[in-house]
Amino acid sequence: MKLNKKDILEALKFITVPGEGQNMVDSGAVTNVVTFADEVIVDITIKNPSLQARKKTEVEILKTIHEKVYEKAKIKVNVKVDAPAPQAKNEIKGKPIPGINNIIAVASGKGGVGKSTVTANLAVTLAKMGFKVGVLDADIYGPSIPLMFDVPNERPLSITVDGKSKMKPIENYGVKILSIGFFTKPDQAVIWRGPMASKALNQMIFDASWGDLDFLLLDLPPGTGDIHLSIMQALPITGAVVVSTPQNVALADAKKGVAMFQQESINVPVLGIIENMAYFTPEELPDNKYYIFGREGAKHLAEDTEVPFLGEIPLVQSIREAGDVGRPAALQTATVLEKVFEDITREVVSEVVKRNEALPATEAIKITTMAGCSAVKGK
Repeated sequence: MKLNKKDILEALKFITVPGEGQNMVDSGAVTNVVTFADEVIVDITIKNPSLQARKKTEVEILKTIHEKVYEKAKIKVNVKVDAPAPQAKNEIKGKPIPGINNIIAVASGKGGVGKSTVTANLAVTLAKMGFKVGVLDADIYGPSIPLMFDVPNERPLSITVDGKSKMKPIENYGVKILSIGFFTKPDQAVIWRGPMASKALNQMIFDASWGDLDFLLLDLPPGTGDIHLSIMQALPITGAVVVSTPQNVALADAKKGVAMFQQESINVPVLGIIENMAYFTPEELPDNKYYIFGREGAKHLAEDTEVPFLGEIPLVQSIREAGDVGRPAALQTATVLEKVFEDITREVVSEVVKRNEALPATEAIKITTMAGCSAVKGK
């Protein structure tokens, strides 16, 4: 039997492409049909990129031509996928929180590099600069922010806002704080699966009365897992800051953390990398620097990954002591550490400005300079 193109096209009108309403001929999915005696080649373009959709389409074409045209026809189907373009690089995703202008995720690929310490000191430095600041301790399994802010025994109150019950964050040093640590005993381990942890985080994010904030800092758990994905999908993250020490083991994990934020499915701009425990200077030898964990490792990583280097923090005993007693080191006035954290915080704010300038006008967040420091105002 000699096949003809017209019969093939009429048969294909009985098939609907997965995810589309029209038949595959009228929708334009069939791009070409070629016949040679009892052979036929069908070229088709679909928008669904899944393997299941491609296989289903191919099977339907084979079955329909055999039933409606010629049961012994030799058929070849070429399926091309024309998927929608990926989301723009700097587009804000997630459900916005009214009153919060910028949400900064502070992350680390590896535990023990001082991520929570950096978060706490960034927060109090921003508050000292005149910003309205909040910290969400998203490290469900190892919350340390309550201790670092000297509020480990506090419990958030329930208040009514617009007829709805909301959690009131704990406040200290001008920073509003919420943490799972407020709802567990100090010696109680949190043994939750991913979905349960994500649900608890969502409650602290969306069922809290944060009020107006210029910055909400998220202290993420180490690594790359369920918590990170849940937060990135739920919130319009302005950008991420990655913390690492200079040693190769930490840098390898930090590189994975940067890669996680840069994946197309997550697509959160990396504002930069901070190097913690960069060097050690003994009190009796203030001019000496000892690079215990290696030298400028995080700076080189920033260059390799083409993200900004935000600065380095020395390995100083008083930083650890300040965190342990619940008074972040950046609160100490007229000290070297105060200047270190101020310089890094200004770099972070500067990168936020650059990041927000790339947004459409309706979503841009304007940052202006007032009284010697930056102030954030949402449009």
